[in-house]
Amino acid sequence: MRHCLLAIPLTLLAFSIAQADDHDHDHGSLAKHEHGIANINVALDGDKLEILLESPAMNIVGFEHAATSTADQASVAAAKAALEQPLKLFALPASAGCLVNQTEVESALFQSAATSSPASDDEGEAHSDIDADYQLSCSKPADLKSISLEPLFKQFPGTQKIAVQLIGPNGQKGAELTPASAAIDF
Repeated sequence: MRHCLLAIPLTLLAFSIAQADDHDHDHGSLAKHEHGIANINVALDGDKLEILLESPAMNIVGFEHAATSTADQASVAAAKAALEQPLKLFALPASAGCLVNQTEVESALFQSAATSSPASDDEGEAHSDIDADYQLSCSKPADLKSISLEPLFKQFPGTQKIAVQLIGPNGQKGAELTPASAAIDF
């Protein structure tokens, strides 16, 4: 998977949020793999918008084992199709004129569904993640005042909380978004 436009600043932001949250035991959302919690990094650089999503597969498809049954394969295929349409997952102001340049969605589940091979015992014990990298161009980036994750929460109800790290024209910020509070300002 390619790296975010501003990977170093986002890494530093994650570190600073983790340090700040050391005193608040309710914020475990920056963990790499915690069911119900996903991570999103957003970077706006000029007219380029990049969004990186990292989520346990459980949040997206409801399981983490290899998709060997017809029902599981259908769930994985539907999730992948939904993930490949970022403009339906992230509510951006229409006036910003954002168009998708590139979408990259990766998970071991997608490979197992494509090959339909049964998982070994070792694979069944592993945690599966889903990573997505979206690159967009926006004709009027100044109109990007906020981004709402409400459509993503609705599409994938297993996602209960999203730790967002954002870099935009007004600097860096982080927030934990929930279905009840699903937007962050740039």
